Amino acid sequence: MTGFLSLIIFAPVLGAAVIGLWPRLSVRGIRLTALTACLVSLGLSLVLFIQFDRSGGVQFEEFLNWIPSLNVHYHLGVDGLSLPLVLLTTILSFVAVLISYQINTRIKAYFIWFLFLESSILGVFCSLDLLLFFIFWEIEVIPMYFLISIWGSGRKDYSATKYVLYTLFGSALMLAGMVCVYFATGSFDIMALSAGGQLLIQTVLPAAPLFLLLLIGFAVKLPVVPFHTWLPDAHTDAPTAVSVMLAGSLIKMGGYGMIRVCVGLFPTVARDFAPALIALAVISIVYGGAIVLRQTDLKRLIAYSSVSHMGFVLLGIFALSQTSLTGATLQMVSHGLITGLLFAAAGLVMHNTHERAIDRLGGLARQMPRAAVIFIIGGLGALGLPGTSGFVAEFTTFLGAFSSTEVAGIKIAVLIALLGILLAAAYMLWLIQRVFFGPSTVRFDGIRDASRLEVFYCGILILTIFAVGLCPAILTGAVQNVFNNILRLLT
Repeated sequence: MTGFLSLIIFAPVLGAAVIGLWPRLSVRGIRLTALTACLVSLGLSLVLFIQFDRSGGVQFEEFLNWIPSLNVHYHLGVDGLSLPLVLLTTILSFVAVLISYQINTRIKAYFIWFLFLESSILGVFCSLDLLLFFIFWEIEVIPMYFLISIWGSGRKDYSATKYVLYTLFGSALMLAGMVCVYFATGSFDIMALSAGGQLLIQTVLPAAPLFLLLLIGFAVKLPVVPFHTWLPDAHTDAPTAVSVMLAGSLIKMGGYGMIRVCVGLFPTVARDFAPALIALAVISIVYGGAIVLRQTDLKRLIAYSSVSHMGFVLLGIFALSQTSLTGATLQMVSHGLITGLLFAAAGLVMHNTHERAIDRLGGLARQMPRAAVIFIIGGLGALGLPGTSGFVAEFTTFLGAFSSTEVAGIKIAVLIALLGILLAAAYMLWLIQRVFFGPSTVRFDGIRDASRLEVFYCGILILTIFAVGLCPAILTGAVQNVFNNILRLLT
């Protein structure tokens, strides 16, 4: 299996190269090339997921000396934490390419940037060297900027620039933290540092400031209140397929980095800061859910709901129990699938009605019945209906957090955070009622419903949501073993 991870990561880049270098490639050829590249990555990630040994450990490793003088390596590998996120990214990328068939301007450039975006996200989840991790992290900013600023809508230049500025702010602090870790240990190897790097670091530099430098970089991407304001703008003005990738996969880089780097390298420091971070998680959950109720724009509402749901991830991470960390990982995967579905369905509504203001929509279930069913399933998953991945993820997160013994007063925090579930039910049911039920709007009579292609790619996400919800062991069996070393260092 050597080389599979590199092929998964760089197959989209190869597809982008074909699109860019093949002269006079037709529009159909461009789309098929992009779809094929994403399908290759998806197929290989499915193979890895099936063959992955659930007993634990890093698998499918690739290791090459890259910059020997700096002890930097091209080091790739996946474990039970990263592999589900790799699979999530390849599924969403395949779906997003199909959504992107509606792009009609500068098609070649669009798919080139999109494929680079997929590769950069996959590289983050597979990197086991801090410098390689950071390089993939930074590469992602470039395609995101162009995808929003060129193919977006509304204040697209403002939103793209705001995204870049926020990301670069977080990245600068994160790079400073990584460089300090290197100077303290002489290594960028994430797995070696996880085995005892904090003890080495503390002999040269205090660990708490390094933890905070790294944490802020990841908190911006997750995003955590008060670093969240870039997200609604980026979502509102991005094209539908980019919103699917942004909400579904890209912001998971923040949660993944917190677990892999912050908690993995600094477990006892994470425990020291856990009460403050649990408080921020509760604020994100409640504030994000409350502000959703004030939204009048369809995409902006879904974007703010992500702030609330990522608060669940932060809660699960810093509750620091095996069950809560497993729940946080499940929540990242579940949110990616459900919110990806919601943005895809919102795109159907907006593309066909040419309207995104909630108060100007209504009664669309009669005019767009298939789109209504798709959106309702996504909404029910978002509010945690039993049988969906949303229920399993939230239940596991709250159960693990409530039973945690690592953070004082966490039971009270969990009880307050439960308001987020009530708010999610309120705003999702309110949204569904306003958009799809009630009196029909005459001007939408005769509009096109979801096509077979649109039903197909939304159906992929729906089936995956129910597969995880009804059989969570397909993920939990691999995820639980990842956190044994972290918990061992906390005892």
